[in-house]
Amino acid sequence: MKFSTFVLSAAALFAASSMSAPVRRAVDPSLVPAFGIQAGQNPTGTGDCDGVAGPDGKPIKIPCACPPPRDQFLNSLNANVAAGFAVNNPSVKVSFPTDGSAASQIARIQASLVTLQNLNGPGKGCPASSTTLLAQQNAVSANNAAAPAPAPANPVPPPANNAAAGAPSAADVARLAPALGFAAGKNPTGTGDCDGAVNGADGKPIKIPCACPPPQAQYIAALQANVAAGHAINNPSVAVNFPTDDSSASKSARITAALISLQNLNGPGKGCPAVSTTLLAQQKALKRSVRNARSDIDLF
Repeated sequence: MKFSTFVLSAAALFAASSMSAPVRRAVDPSLVPAFGIQAGQNPTGTGDCDGVAGPDGKPIKIPCACPPPRDQFLNSLNANVAAGFAVNNPSVKVSFPTDGSAASQIARIQASLVTLQNLNGPGKGCPASSTTLLAQQNAVSANNAAAPAPAPANPVPPPANNAAAGAPSAADVARLAPALGFAAGKNPTGTGDCDGAVNGADGKPIKIPCACPPPQAQYIAALQANVAAGHAINNPSVAVNFPTDDSSASKSARITAALISLQNLNGPGKGCPAVSTTLLAQQKALKRSVRNARSDIDLF
């Protein structure tokens, strides 16, 4: 009798613990933006295919494997949303709100872009030009801008110069801006690609646009504007934080601000990839030094 009572109690305890455990649901596929382009269009025979049209009206060349199969993409998106950041690039945050607001639609598109661009590693994936996601994001932004905004009951005047409250000065941003650690134009291929700052799995430099990273003055100006606004000017759904103290967390936050500024330099998701700089290596080294310091403390 005692044995059966124990079995019942254990079963009840298991059921209670199972019911109380949080269940993380996968994102609703109906809320995931469509790619708008199929892979493998007009292959050149060198691994390149047609993407969206560029400024000259001609298709931008993209890897023929892009965009990826939908199930592969959804698996990666689910993993990123569950983690709250890009699993293959942890410095990039991921949010996937489910309401119908313009801000949430833009956030979902941004989550899709981040997932695509980091599909196989940090900055290694499919370019935005392999989809119509940027056009979709621009359309949402334009529609939202055209809609009249209701006036708040008690309007609060904006900070001076439209700057985020408490934002550091432009001089502080320039002084504390993380170094890019790399120069543009290394070993051009003649097709617009050059060597990046990071080697791929094959030990060879990952190819990047030859214009990346940008000139220092352009980088600093973009970073200063984003910090002043409190978000990426060219991608307002992405917040930018730039603390000025000397803590490891603040240094890491400044590196993230630099990465966001680079990756949205010319528009939402249009800029220079992280692998055109040593910023990710700097961030990893910073985290490693923090772990080592904690290990030293634990010895005492």
